[in-house]
Formats: sequence, structure tokens, C-alpha cells
Amino acid sequence: MEMEKKSIKQNRVMLAGMKSHSGKTTITCALLEVLRRRGLDPASFKCGPDYIDPMFHEKILGIESRNLDTYFAGRSGVRRAVAACTHRLAVIEGVMGLYDGADVKSTACSSYEIASAAETPIILIVDAAGAGRTILSWIKGMLADDTAHLIRGLILNRCSAGHYKSLQGVLESELTAAGFHVRLLGAVPACNEIRLESRHLGLIMPGEIEGIRDKIRSAADLLEENVNVEGILELMEEAGELSVSSEEPETVLSPAGKGLTLAVARDEAFCFYYKENLEMFERRGVTIRFFSPLHDRELPGDADAFLLGGGYPENHLRQLSRNRSMLESIRDAAERGMPSLAECGGFMYLHRAVSDIHGERFAMAGVIDGECFYTGHLVRFGYMQIEAVNSGGGATDSLAESLVGMRGHEFHYYDSTLSGDVFVAGKPFRHTKWNCIVTEHGGVWGFPHFYYGSNGKFLDAFVSRMREAADG
Repeated sequence: MEMEKKSIKQNRVMLAGMKSHSGKTTITCALLEVLRRRGLDPASFKCGPDYIDPMFHEKILGIESRNLDTYFAGRSGVRRAVAACTHRLAVIEGVMGLYDGADVKSTACSSYEIASAAETPIILIVDAAGAGRTILSWIKGMLADDTAHLIRGLILNRCSAGHYKSLQGVLESELTAAGFHVRLLGAVPACNEIRLESRHLGLIMPGEIEGIRDKIRSAADLLEENVNVEGILELMEEAGELSVSSEEPETVLSPAGKGLTLAVARDEAFCFYYKENLEMFERRGVTIRFFSPLHDRELPGDADAFLLGGGYPENHLRQLSRNRSMLESIRDAAERGMPSLAECGGFMYLHRAVSDIHGERFAMAGVIDGECFYTGHLVRFGYMQIEAVNSGGGATDSLAESLVGMRGHEFHYYDSTLSGDVFVAGKPFRHTKWNCIVTEHGGVWGFPHFYYGSNGKFLDAFVSRMREAADG
């Protein structure tokens, strides 16, 4: 039976760059702060699998920020996520360059594909530092590839008022003459006081930046002084209505996990979670109970399973290692067969030891008989998918088999002497394959960060495993 469709009207815009480090996050945070000051109650989204940028959005908004990713959720999933937002305004932050995705041969999994799926106007942020007329050529090239005519506005970043004045007339006249109908919204001058520092693949965590609130307020002031905010609001109004199915399959699931509790690690060391993943547990009736491997002494007493997410445990190795009672609680629960999930940083925590970037070794939970070490480079970076159970991996039960088809991504500079070999993983659009995942004591542990919505049957199987364990 075909589901009924409903149309959602929401004012929205995407801020995208020509490349990484164009200033997307700073300008997005500044715009969100400006909109909040005006009492407009905006929501925010981040394109791609990134965890940290949404934390900056939350730091501004005081509300949840979500990811949009066509590799994980498909075009329809992206549309549903945007349409499900109850806020009247939404700001979407792009990832990398506008057309950059999982493969250079297409725009698959790019910010542009997401804007297309969500029928959202784009404001292109152009890093103008160190360039003059060449800026015009850059913009013309970006607009020429905009086949859906989604780019409606331009903001020049790191561009002084004087330089902008000399460029403005030329840009407007020559872009119009070339047949490009795009609005020049202003220029944000360079300002070291509002710069957000980066680490590894992304930004430093919001709580680690001294005076983060002052930085964002200053960025918002700078935006209001130099950018046509009213013009941005007008572009947001141009976003068309979204037509989506009136009922999502996930909303009608039976509460198979009613009465069960999942203990989820959440503190300074473990904080990388997709909200949708936890919500999928809750929609199955499972209660989420947060705990801290850094500060608590043991797992919650009512836990029927535990989840150790990613984060930056490598920045807290000494404190994690000294919390012996928590390490023993985790090890005891795992060895008793309590169902468990561990991703990336959480996977590292389960090892016998982790060495820091200087080679100093710190004892960890010892559930996995291997050690993690710093490599100095990215390891297996990017999107991935579980393609098959490895015939030599030694796991053939229903839980393991249900993981096949799950999509996720990896970004880590650490590797392990025991990364696991239960599954064969592969990268989309490439022929790269490798073995991964440890499945012992009822656990599923590995470096990949999974998006459970890409394969809900695994969560069904895991909740069933929780029930079996709880019932003895």
C-alpha cells in the first residue's frame, strides 16, 4: 500500500565552501547566533558524518543538531530528516568543498547532493584571501557546475572592506552578463579573534576552546556588520516545500526492548554519537543510561548492555588508566557475556593497552588481547560498508550475520595489533577491502562508526540479544 505524501514548508539554506577550511563553521555559527538573537529559533544540520561541528551548533543553539548524509540515509532519508525538524528555520552546514563526495567522478555523498535532495538554496562561502580577479573565475566555475541552479548567494570570507568594494561591481556585472543569477551578500574580514582551531580531521572540541562564547558573539557581530542578513532570510524563504511520506517505518516499531537498559559512555573522552542511533534504541523501548568511564566508578547497576562510542580517549589516557574500578567493571561485564558495542575510541578502550603519541603505554580494560598505537597518519579513512562475514573469522551467529550491509565511516590515527577479522569491509566506489571487527563475549567491537539507520535489522538482532542475556 502506497504511503500518503505530505508537504512541509520550512525556510532553510545551506552554507557551503569551495574547499575545506573556507570558514564554513565559523560563519555558520555566526549566522545561527544572529538568528537566535532575533528570536527566530533556528535549527541546524551538518552534512556528512562529522561529529564535532554539530557540537559547535549546539553550543550556540542550546538545541540538538543533526547530521545529513546520503551515503548513510539515502536521498529520501535526508528529506525526511529535514522535514521532521519542527523549527521554522534551518541552517545546513556543508562539508569539504560543495561538490566533494565519496568519489571524484561524481557528486555522490556531497553537500551538493544533500542540497539537491533537500531542495535547499545554497550560499557559497568563498575564501578570498590572497586573490583578486581570480575569485571571479573560481565563482564562475562553481556556478557552471551547478546544474540544478541551487547556488543563490555568495559570501566572501577573509576579505577586507576595501577589497570587497573593488570586487563588488565587477562580480555583480560580469556574473550577470554570464547569465548567473546569484546574490552577492557581503564579505567577512579576516579576524584571528574568531578563528576556531582545528585538530586532526576537524575542529577542537567546543569545551576546549577558551572563550568560545565570546568568539562566537564576536563572529556574529562581524557578520551583522558586513553581510546582508535580510538577504539571507529572503533566500531561506525561497526554499520549496518538501514532499515526504506521511509515515516513517521507524515510528511504528514494536517496543521489543521494553524494560531493557543500554549504558552509554558519555564524557570528555567518549562523545561521538549520532542521535538517530540512540533514538533507534529508544524507539524499540530501550532505556538509555549515560555513564562516564572517566569519572564514574562502575557501569550503571541496571545495565543490560553497554555502548562505548568514539571520541578522543587518547587525550585522557592517564585518567582512564587510573580509574581501575571502571576498567574492572567493564571487563567483568564483557567477560560475563553482557552484550556490548564499541566503536573507534571505545574499541581502543577495550584493549590491553594504548600508547600515546610519545610511545608511553597506558593499561586499559584488557578485554581485547591487543594494543593500540599512534601511526601518525589516517588509517582506512572514509566511508565503509560491512560486505560479508569472513569465512575465516569464526562467527556465524544471527547477530554477526545481521551486521552485513551496515554502513559507517572511519577516521582515526591509531591502529591496533588486533583489529579483528570477523567481517570483510569495503569502501564505496573503490576496490579497497580489509578484515575488521572483534566479536567476543557477546560484543561487536571495531574501529568503524556505524549509522544504524542503514541496517535496522542489526539493531533488532542486538536488542534480541540483550533480551536473551537479561532473561538468562
